Amino acid sequence: MKKFLVQFFTWWNGQTLGTRLHTWRKGTKVGQDEFGNVYYEGGKDSEGRTRRWVIYNGVSEASMIPPGWHGWMHHRVDVAPSQDKYIPREWQKGHQPNLTGTSGAYRPKGSVLGNTHRPQVTGDYDAWTPGS
Repeated sequence: MKKFLVQFFTWWNGQTLGTRLHTWRKGTKVGQDEFGNVYYEGGKDSEGRTRRWVIYNGVSEASMIPPGWHGWMHHRVDVAPSQDKYIPREWQKGHQPNLTGTSGAYRPKGSVLGNTHRPQVTGDYDAWTPGS
């Protein structure tokens, strides 16, 4: 019952009730990645291509889609990584969660939230003035 209520009232936890019904009616399971996300396809999108979607394992976090599956989801490749011997390239990074709002977030030099001081103004910048 709790799982049903979570799906009914939230969109960020796995799938909504509407997505569950659409998946049940039109979806064909294509595969699953190392994070437990399950990938489906079925029906046609507005451009006439096969519609593809993912049911996240837990919180819906788009950065949790591995590079191979990302290419398949965006129609860059026709064959899903589960049906092909996909090997990530050496330059492809693994998943790193979105750190915005946490202590691990990127804070450039001089940021109000950073622990460094703002650099001194050098005077090499002239502000624009209307009419000049």
